[in-house]
Amino acid sequence: MADIRPFCMPKWGIEMTEGVLAEWQVAQGDAFKRGQTLCLIETAKITNEVEAEYDAVVRRVLVPAGGEAQPVGALLAVFAEAGASEDEIDAFVAGFRPADTAVAAKAGTPAPAPTPARAEPAKIVTNRPISPEALKLAESEGADLSTIEGSGRDGRITYQDVQQALRPQAQPALRGTVPLHDEAPRGSAVFASPLARRLAALHGVDLAGVRGTGARGRISKGDVLALIPAPAAANAAAPFVPVDNRPQVVPFDGVRKVVARRLTEAKQQIPHFYLRVSAAADALVALRKTANLVLGAKASINDYLVKASALALVRHPEVNVQVHGEAIHRFPHADIAIAVASPKGLVTPIVRQADRLRIDQLATETRRLIDKAQAGRLSMEDMDGGTFSISNLGMMGVEEFDAIINPPQAAILAVGAVTRQPVELPGGDLAFESRIALTLSVDHRAIDGAAGAQFLATLKGLIEDPEQLFA
Repeated sequence: MADIRPFCMPKWGIEMTEGVLAEWQVAQGDAFKRGQTLCLIETAKITNEVEAEYDAVVRRVLVPAGGEAQPVGALLAVFAEAGASEDEIDAFVAGFRPADTAVAAKAGTPAPAPTPARAEPAKIVTNRPISPEALKLAESEGADLSTIEGSGRDGRITYQDVQQALRPQAQPALRGTVPLHDEAPRGSAVFASPLARRLAALHGVDLAGVRGTGARGRISKGDVLALIPAPAAANAAAPFVPVDNRPQVVPFDGVRKVVARRLTEAKQQIPHFYLRVSAAADALVALRKTANLVLGAKASINDYLVKASALALVRHPEVNVQVHGEAIHRFPHADIAIAVASPKGLVTPIVRQADRLRIDQLATETRRLIDKAQAGRLSMEDMDGGTFSISNLGMMGVEEFDAIINPPQAAILAVGAVTRQPVELPGGDLAFESRIALTLSVDHRAIDGAAGAQFLATLKGLIEDPEQLFA
């Protein structure tokens, strides 16, 4: 009998329940080798490349790229030997029964999985990318998908897009202009400006007999306003009419749900306390320019702060920790997570063993992670773990802020902007210097105030004497 194997939706992490097959790297009928990339699968926070674990042929593709999310364990494709018959493939698909998915399934292996939800018969057939809920709403309301422009990724039609298309077009309540007669015909006794006529019509002023003060006796705006009682003149402007101010409802996407839940739990369950310090940054700014020229690197101020924090963490291992239940895990090297704003929301890729990297190596690794984050291509390996976090909003002009700890880590450093501040020199003279504000958020369950203060003192010393970063 031919060797036929299912390719199911893998499970990465305990919280993963579904994924989206973003892109196939192989087509139906293609033969592939072990280690070859088969497809890209998106979860709530990452996009992972799935590699083949054996040699085979793609005999049947059951889920196209860019379709709706599939539950963990759902049958995505069937791999088999080239000699397997179509009847055998049909029989295998018909008889496939996914099982328990409590244990993470590896791509390309017959991992047990829950039975995929039975899709109801579709009333609208379209090849445009559309979310399942949006399609249900369009079917129930009879929406025309050809008139809807998708606002999701790659033009995907979202539930909100269908909602907006179904809303009736607002009809403005236009009052129109005040009907006015044309300028007085030749020979008429009334000779007034258009605005004077408009005001007269609004307030019921008869222009016959009004003596104008304008050129050649023309009745002007002032002449009409002089005849309007004071209260009426005050109300001459059109009344304020509020416009439609109903909100645009934007549901949380997958990343925002995860971030919201984790931050809420962190703030509620972790006893935060905050330590604040500022450090002179002129020496660091000057050294960066010289060092970047020597090293041929484009290291940012943030890269130097990551390096300084990593060295300080190694000197103070009581801060370089994770909290797991009632146990504290201490690490010999600093794996620093950097907060990055991405199209999928806030993500925290990790610079591994930052204390062992040179500045130019660290800058290259940081740039690689930021590029992957902004492209939505971070993998689980890029995100998993971390012993400390840095969130830098100084580049956006924020002078100082408090960051929320990213569990299971026990501390996070909030970096503010470099600002010019006055300082008193030893002789009593006044001068200005660049200073940077640092706020350390600490988990009091694992780190005492003295330990956090000693870490900040070491970090401040490294920033103010940056040559130590190259020792």
